[in-house]
This record gives sequence, C-alpha cells and structure tokens, in this order.
Amino acid sequence: MISLKSCSPHRTETRVAAIFDVDNTLLPGEASEMRFFRSLWRRGVVGWPEVRASARWLLGRVPPLSLQPLRERKLYLAGKPAQVIEPLGEEFCREELCPVVAADGMSRMEVHRRAGHVIILITGSLDFLIEPIAAALQVDRCIAAEPERIDGLYTGRLRSPLPYGEGKRRLIQQLAAELDLDLSSCFAYGDSPGDREILETVGHPTVVNPIRGMAAVARRNGWPIQHWR
Repeated sequence: MISLKSCSPHRTETRVAAIFDVDNTLLPGEASEMRFFRSLWRRGVVGWPEVRASARWLLGRVPPLSLQPLRERKLYLAGKPAQVIEPLGEEFCREELCPVVAADGMSRMEVHRRAGHVIILITGSLDFLIEPIAAALQVDRCIAAEPERIDGLYTGRLRSPLPYGEGKRRLIQQLAAELDLDLSSCFAYGDSPGDREILETVGHPTVVNPIRGMAAVARRNGWPIQHWR
C-alpha cells in the first residue's frame, strides 16, 4: 500500500489531492445514470421515443456502435424541464445511490482526509445525480457533467469539456492551477479507459474495480489494483 505520509501538505509548499472517479469506483457496479434512466422509465417519464432517439443518434455516429456519442448527448432529457427531472434525480441519488457507496472507498477517502488532502470527485455522470453523494461525503470539490438548459428545458447536450478521458485531464489540470495542487504528489482512483488520462496525470494512480481492459493497463504501468465493495 502506498504511504500517504510522504505526500502530506505539511511537507510540501503545494497542496495534495485525492481524486476519485464515481461510477464503478465509489459506486461499484452499474453506472449511476443507467440506474436513473430505469427509475425514470418506471415512473413513465421516459419511454420508447427516447430510446429510439438515442438509438438513431448512436447509429449515425462514427465509429459505429461506440458508446461515446451517448456520453456526449443525453437525448432522453431533451425538451424535459429541469425543475421536474432534477428533484427526481436528487431523490433517486439519496435513496438508491448514497446507501451503496463502497465502504472501502469511504475508508480510503477518510485516510486521505486525515492526511490533509483535498478530496475531489470527478465523473461523467450528471451533476444533479452526484451532488447529493458529494454533499454526504463532504468532499472539497465535485466535477460532473453539466446538462445544457435553455429556458429551463434540457437541450440534450452537455457543457464542454465532458469529464471523461481527455476532458477529465483538462479539468483536473485547471483545478490544480486554481488550488495550487502538486499533481506529481496527488492520488487518483478510477476503473475504466475514461480514467486513464487522469491516472497518467498524477503521481499515485490506482485502478479500482477494473473494467474494459484496465487491469492489463494497470499491470503494464505498474499501477496498483484494488477491489472496492
């Protein structure tokens, strides 16, 4: 296990952060947004028209069958009022997501907190789904996907940059400049290829609950692998 003492802010002029992905890292298993979509389906808020719109968008992108277009467009929200969706999202998060945050992740976060590290969540999931978790965990910063709203209605687009892949790196680099973080001394935890750039950016990366080839990436790079539940 990596020692945290050497990265204490008392020993450096700059600050140290612990950066946590959320989906399948702090929240093991299925993505939070997929769980929320099913909740909206059960309530009748979304249905087959939204599924067909998303399928048409996905099939029209290049490369074909990549899930990246669905990360960039939330067509199931297009035209829906934020004042209806966001309370449902916050309720869903409190009732369905907060209770299943990984105990191992919370323990690790507490180790960092005791070391005086800045605690940051960064995720491609929607902001109103993640903010109750961030509040419950009392993190210092939360970076999540921001759905675009015009006149109170969702457009189906997300504000740039998307907190995924290279977007995560850019956002953390911006935050590092703002908070005077020493990224070479910082820690990051992520599970998927969308976290690879941010894991490469910090001095102490850890792959958690690896999926989609990330166990092999971790082994090639000599990164620790942990399994949180």
